[in-house]
Amino acid sequence: MPSREEISYFGAGPAPLPTSVLQRASEVLLNYNDSGIGLTEISHRSPEATAILQSCKASLRNLYSIPDSDSPDGYQILFLQGGGTGEFSQTVYHFTSLWVARRYASIKKDIVASGTGGSDDEVEEQAIKRLKTMVQKELKMDYILTGKWSLKASQEAARLVGKDKVNVAVDARKFRDGEFGTIPDEKEWKLTDKEDDVAFTYLCDNETVDGVELNGFPKCLEGGRRNVVADMSSNFISRKVDVSKYAVIFGGAQKNVGIAGITIAIVKNSLLPPHAELASPDLLRRLGLPIGPIVLDWPTIAKNDSLYNTMPIFDIWIADQVMEELITRHGGKETAMSGQERESQQKADLIYKTLEKHPDLFFIVPDESARSRINVCFRVGKGDERNTKEEQFISGAKSRNLLGCKGHRSVGGCRVSNCKFLLCAIFRV
Repeated sequence: MPSREEISYFGAGPAPLPTSVLQRASEVLLNYNDSGIGLTEISHRSPEATAILQSCKASLRNLYSIPDSDSPDGYQILFLQGGGTGEFSQTVYHFTSLWVARRYASIKKDIVASGTGGSDDEVEEQAIKRLKTMVQKELKMDYILTGKWSLKASQEAARLVGKDKVNVAVDARKFRDGEFGTIPDEKEWKLTDKEDDVAFTYLCDNETVDGVELNGFPKCLEGGRRNVVADMSSNFISRKVDVSKYAVIFGGAQKNVGIAGITIAIVKNSLLPPHAELASPDLLRRLGLPIGPIVLDWPTIAKNDSLYNTMPIFDIWIADQVMEELITRHGGKETAMSGQERESQQKADLIYKTLEKHPDLFFIVPDESARSRINVCFRVGKGDERNTKEEQFISGAKSRNLLGCKGHRSVGGCRVSNCKFLLCAIFRV
């Protein structure tokens, strides 16, 4: 039986954790801070749990330089459950409510100013009638489809509010023979013209399944009023990010930050009470729009400091330990993200260059311009021999203690995920 030190694990999520963090975890599971009970047994509302929560927030703020203030330009760091998939839904719930509330207030103001409203009830009825028309004709959500996860997010939006309200600004499959693997030039993106009609613009920064990654914040979204929402699950804390350009950033912890069980959301204060008004459940019901579960509700989670329900404190402790280790490893909070970005690029270059040396055997799936640093997707062999070759490759890798090289079940092939503290070379096969 191989030891942990002999194994190189390339799984995309759950992804490998630093051995030192797991060693400390094994200790605190039995006895946390000499309390006589384990970390998974303490109350999520205890002083110890609160300290862990605040420490994890501080670590993330340090890494990403997240603005910390009560002003509209500040950001809340929220810990939720439900994974990235839960955030597909919550994005729709929240921004729909925000969009409706703004339109509703504007309509009522116009009616009152015109003097045609009559009584409060008559104003209300007029406003609802006009608002229903606006929802039907104007409410839009822009999606940038670059892979399986952004596709799933757009499908969830269509399920919740209707396909007619989902504007697929670009579908990368149309530029690559029906398959994902490229990011079309921004001149091909068909964003909704009127920014006020768009509840949000959604993108997946790194597509885990398809091995595609955006090079940075899209230039066509710079400087406008669009609320940009980014799923950064699989490239979280792997490079510098200007958080101020985004309305919301979220990610499931298990790919790059910790273990499965928590989702991290970074939400701009201007989108939350008291800086923003949200539509009431009664108003949304009258408009035929969905009302989200309270355990995903960002304002509720923010108000309760991520402790509205029983939060898995052990998972938050793990995430904090991973982030603190990154800060220590790269020489402090000021240099941690530049060091992490440099290291992840070096590892990706090593793997891609090795693949490129053997073009007769390996085929890199995504176009070179869109290659992910984090998830390297490739095929082995050609034509009818491909399945056999890939089985041999994965089997040969396993025999050499190189695990987790199989591609996602939906696309097949091979995938090497370059996560966290992975410092090994795969091509010893």
